[in-house]
Amino acid sequence: MSVVDHTLDYLRESLSNYMENEMCQEIVNKMEAKRYANEDQFVKDLDEEEMTYLNDVLENELNYAKGVQHDSRVKELTEVYELLF
Repeated sequence: MSVVDHTLDYLRESLSNYMENEMCQEIVNKMEAKRYANEDQFVKDLDEEEMTYLNDVLENELNYAKGVQHDSRVKELTEVYELLF
């Protein structure tokens, strides 16, 4: 039985809140086009501008998730956030 990594699913869901932004659309398109096996592979494929944008989005999303005490979401999004820089 394999363990499913939901980190990128949480990230994709969080990014859906920002789809009016062109950079966000590019990041989501990259996620969907390449189907990364895990968050480490995904972050390694980001350029500096994408990383900076994602850093800002994740700060907002983590603050929200902490505020509503959604612990699993905080854990999964933190995994991506910590890989950025």
